[in-house]
Amino acid sequence: MYKLIAFDAYGTLFDVYSMGQLAEEIFPGHGQALSLMWRDRQIEYTRLVTMSDPNPSGSKYYLPFWELTIRSLRYVCKRMNLDLRESDEKRLMDQYAKLTGFNDSLKVLKAIKDKGIATAILSNGSKEMLATVVESNGLKPYLDQVVTVEDVRLFKTAPQAYELLLKAFPVKKEEILFVSSNAWDALAAKWFGFEVFWVNRLGHPYEEIGEKPNFEGNSLSKVLEVI
Repeated sequence: MYKLIAFDAYGTLFDVYSMGQLAEEIFPGHGQALSLMWRDRQIEYTRLVTMSDPNPSGSKYYLPFWELTIRSLRYVCKRMNLDLRESDEKRLMDQYAKLTGFNDSLKVLKAIKDKGIATAILSNGSKEMLATVVESNGLKPYLDQVVTVEDVRLFKTAPQAYELLLKAFPVKKEEILFVSSNAWDALAAKWFGFEVFWVNRLGHPYEEIGEKPNFEGNSLSKVLEVI
């Protein structure tokens, strides 16, 4: 049915909130709030960059995702009146580079490859940071390509970001299943024309605009039931 299963990286294959434990160690009583606000600000910055100059040749405000992640951390610490020392910033960013994968990430990718279906990541992340997190979680052998918006300098949800998959693989839109735990990402991929699986781990409601995802499940493993 599908020739390519493409995954979002952060939040889908890798747990962005696994940072909370280290953040709590550095800032006792504030770890969870910091990790949540950090993620929200990170995504907000990607939208500001893209929407403020949605040029097909790339936004003039583009900064690599790694840089936006650092600046998001600094902003949130200022907002929360937390003293972010240089050594603690380095510890947090080193940890971010090697985020923990979800328990079923490796199993799902391996099962898909065993079926002879191509696999890919499509992410806002920069090439270097994606290479590091993929390698640290042992996923590299089960991914055909890691595709990053760095090549178009426009973050998701810009259509040019999703189009990268069509340039990277000899497939049609309808032959791709896009998998994301971020509802906004799933929605934009659906608008672009992909079939979509929304990984809804927390039982959240879907967005109130746009089309519903083709499939929904509470874990990555549910993707295997679809294919």
